[in-house]
Amino acid sequence: MSYHRAKVLVTGADGFIGSRLVERLAEADAAVTALSLYNSLDSHGWLDDLEPGVTAAITRVRGDVRDPAFMMRLCADQDVIFHLAALIAVPHSYGAAQSYVDVNVTGLVNVLEAARAHRPRRVIVTSTSEVYGTARFTPITEQHPLHGQSPYAASKIAADMMAEAYVRSFELPVVILRPFNTYGPRQSERAVIASTIRQALDPACPAIRLGETTTRRDFTYVDDTAAAFMAAGGSARLDYGSAYNAGTGIAVTIADMAAAVRRLTGTNKPIESESARLRPTDSEVRALLADSTRLADATGWRAETPLDAGLAHTIEWWRRTLASGRVRADGSYLV
Repeated sequence: MSYHRAKVLVTGADGFIGSRLVERLAEADAAVTALSLYNSLDSHGWLDDLEPGVTAAITRVRGDVRDPAFMMRLCADQDVIFHLAALIAVPHSYGAAQSYVDVNVTGLVNVLEAARAHRPRRVIVTSTSEVYGTARFTPITEQHPLHGQSPYAASKIAADMMAEAYVRSFELPVVILRPFNTYGPRQSERAVIASTIRQALDPACPAIRLGETTTRRDFTYVDDTAAAFMAAGGSARLDYGSAYNAGTGIAVTIADMAAAVRRLTGTNKPIESESARLRPTDSEVRALLADSTRLADATGWRAETPLDAGLAHTIEWWRRTLASGRVRADGSYLV
């Protein structure tokens, strides 16, 4: 499917991945409706940072996926719906599990019910590699058992099952995409790469404080993840109700990633362990490594950005951001 003049809705468009996807869709000449979470600050999140030409080409809307009537109206006449809106911070899910169910499960049901009423050509539901838990085998295929090791992961497993159920029950054209550990410009410091880079560059940080550093992750640059979404929305060879992994197929430890950041930034700051950054022992995911063969075979998509190159792009963005003054008085990054 060509995106030329296609009517496309992106939920969670104000976020890190969503805003990059909006840019890619605008470049493909799609008619994009970009949903950001309503707030009283007159902000559209990262959509406010897009180039003027992109901003002029899209329709920005504020609202909440938890509102079923609002979503029913918003999804009318859309050709493709990319559903990225979610609560995603694992640590916060330990103390606020109900909010993750409200947004990640009920919010998705509202989208699916609207799709059931309006019948778009396709709905792409965003899953996560966290649904696999600690790998029982690597690389991880889509047949790997699902293992909810945090309330966040459990909410996304429930969402995946709901998407599958709507395909089987109502024949909705729904594809489930499972990105692995996306990183890049605009990502918040709740993510380990963003936190590591900021601490490496910020003179106010005397050390780089991390949690567990022996875990292994398949880090995928945001441009590659956005391309995976585009492929999932456009290919005619995908199975509805099925999940597709999107990762590089290369895993590194957090320690190795941090060493690369130190090398690329030229810092000699020490790396220190901070207990507040550790997950509960039985909740820690020890290893994530993607087998993305299924997505590659169906769409031709493959991750193209080596880790060093992606880190270099992200470091440069952080240099500009810190220099711009978007930092609070206490030294924390102003999103």
